Amino acid sequence: MATSPTSHPETEVQAVGADVNADRLRIDLSDGRSIEVRLSEVPWLRWLREASDEQRSHWAIEPGGFAIYWEDLDDGVEVRHLLGLTPVA
Repeated sequence: MATSPTSHPETEVQAVGADVNADRLRIDLSDGRSIEVRLSEVPWLRWLREASDEQRSHWAIEPGGFAIYWEDLDDGVEVRHLLGLTPVA
């Protein structure tokens, strides 16, 4: 995965844990915060919502903590993309 040239990995938070099911994705961050999204409300996470429980359970934190990756699904989620989401009213 490419990173943005304006990205500053040394000042960005990293993923340190995750929990996912058919309804939501939660990523725990290195600064103590957690990001939680409802998969039904984020269209670009449809692939994760439609995956089996078994597929969703096999995730790994990418080196440097910039993303969570699901090898079985050959896809992942970058922390900065989740942090940039506009809250759903």
